[in-house]
Amino acid sequence: MPDIINLGFLGCGNIGGGVYHLLMDMHDEILKRQNIDIRIKRALVKSIAEARNDVPTAIMTENADDVLTDPDIQIVCEFMGGEQPAASFMQRALANGKTVVTANKMALALNWSALAATAKSTNAGLYYEASVGGVIPVIRSLTVSLDADEIDEVMGIVNGTTNYILTQMAQKGSSYGDVLAEAQRLGLAEPNPAADVEGYDAAYKLSILSSIAFHTHVPYAKIHREGITGVSPEDITYGREMGYTLKLLAIGKRTGDSIEVRVHPTFLPNDHSLARVDGTLNAIFNHGKYCQDMMLEGRGAGDKPTASAICGDILYAAKHLSMPLAPSFNNTDEPEAHISFTDNWICRYFIRLDAADTPGVLSSVASAFAARSISIASILQRPSENGLAQIILITHEANEQSVQDALSSLDPATVQVKSMIRVEA
Repeated sequence: MPDIINLGFLGCGNIGGGVYHLLMDMHDEILKRQNIDIRIKRALVKSIAEARNDVPTAIMTENADDVLTDPDIQIVCEFMGGEQPAASFMQRALANGKTVVTANKMALALNWSALAATAKSTNAGLYYEASVGGVIPVIRSLTVSLDADEIDEVMGIVNGTTNYILTQMAQKGSSYGDVLAEAQRLGLAEPNPAADVEGYDAAYKLSILSSIAFHTHVPYAKIHREGITGVSPEDITYGREMGYTLKLLAIGKRTGDSIEVRVHPTFLPNDHSLARVDGTLNAIFNHGKYCQDMMLEGRGAGDKPTASAICGDILYAAKHLSMPLAPSFNNTDEPEAHISFTDNWICRYFIRLDAADTPGVLSSVASAFAARSISIASILQRPSENGLAQIILITHEANEQSVQDALSSLDPATVQVKSMIRVEA
């Protein structure tokens, strides 16, 4: 006899509807492959009268308790989005011994320790493959396949909206505002795009990704975050001229007990594996002591790719209800005492300046950098406009604080800092 697995949905919008239809389409094949009879018993919605996605209204409810307290429901799938009430509902499900599957990076990143503690106390599963990278199996690869390795770097394009915007700006030479408006018309950006373009979405995902990779909880609050709203077509054009492609990257690095975690626009050499990942695609690059360099790439959003990743978690959970998979680190609310976080990382820097086209100005810029042991790897100078010359330079590796100090020391009467973008090799 097959194992009967009853699911309860919290939310049934685009993602929930996608999961429902995938499970219905694949029901017989899953039964054949896994000997599991998947059944969706209840789906929580705001209003049954406004329900969409061709999901039967017979399974719908407006009462969360119909999902959270039903003893027949073994797995609860959360599709609500946002931190609350999603996090509190997941807590209640776990407290009742129900396995939880979610793609909600915000609720997870901000409440992970508490959710994990509750799951451990009731021996319930907590699965979240789709929370980072959509259909890309990066969570499972780090949790299982690479768990014996020592990962010292994770770096990824984990937000499709910003990757689309930067790709279009590079290919068309369009302004940020024009491409954002186009992305909103196409449904690739929300009416309020702040979560994507200001880097919040990527930072939540980096908290999850780096915690698993570095085997210690990396709180969201420790992540340096910058978005793409200040990126100009000039930056992208000059970067390309100097051999670089611009991406919004989530970057985590561990050296001993010191961790750096940051989200910001980043120039990559044109031949870097991540530089060729365009449009709405996501990709995560890892480096480990034994696995060395590796990269996973795929669709990071959308109802079908996300549904595929969620259903993978559902099937794994269904086969391991009594022995749930959990990350192999101490998921405490605060980082372990021996772990430190730095905001004075080392990398290269792309700097664009408007300088008065008068003798001595360029040498003053060079002196400001030299005084802080910052050397210049390459430089461009463009003809003056309105008495100003554009100076574009890329440094050798330098400390973040030294670069910030050098830029703040420049005389604004003669030199204006137009942009500073970090460069990764």
